[in-house]
Amino acid sequence: MRLLSKININNANLEEEFFPFFHVENCFGNELDSGELLRDFPSINAGGSFPTEKLSQGPLKKLIEELEGAEFKSIIEDKFDINLEDAEVITTLRGFSRSKDGQIHTDSKSKIVTVLIYLNPDWNYQKGNLRLLKDNNNLDNYIKEIPSKIGNLVAFKVTANCWHGFKAYEGKRLSIQLNYVNPQSASSHRFRHTISSKIKQILKRP
Repeated sequence: MRLLSKININNANLEEEFFPFFHVENCFGNELDSGELLRDFPSINAGGSFPTEKLSQGPLKKLIEELEGAEFKSIIEDKFDINLEDAEVITTLRGFSRSKDGQIHTDSKSKIVTVLIYLNPDWNYQKGNLRLLKDNNNLDNYIKEIPSKIGNLVAFKVTANCWHGFKAYEGKRLSIQLNYVNPQSASSHRFRHTISSKIKQILKRP
């Protein structure tokens, strides 16, 4: 891997007391120009997830190709001791957080592993930082808080108790989300993201 730091990701400790996850404070390698990456990130002024299939060639697309590649998948398999050979990979972008976002939830059972990378260069907010939680009813009872600052990566195995959320924040908040998904569910995931993105584009028109 060239844009991601294989050393930093491999060296991250897997925590398993409540549910399996690991956090990397700086997931990028020396060859990634964060300024170019941020300039390449599309302008997203609405909440929700947006598909990446139509991205033009550039730093962001190269990073996503690396994330979706066999080497990164092998690292995830080793970390969580799972076999992702038949899993589908779905990557989406988020660029704007709404005040209603961040409510405590677990990811859908169709997902096997969730990977999040945050891309905000000057993040000094106490709100809007992902919290991995010990239970499903208290944002302050957290295992770990993940800053939304650029370079922070968190990956967790999707379990019945992988509770997470964040304190309400409204404004620009850039992230990449990658999911390894059960193959029988992948097409419905892609369909939902595509339709959602088209609806948002329509609603933004004058």
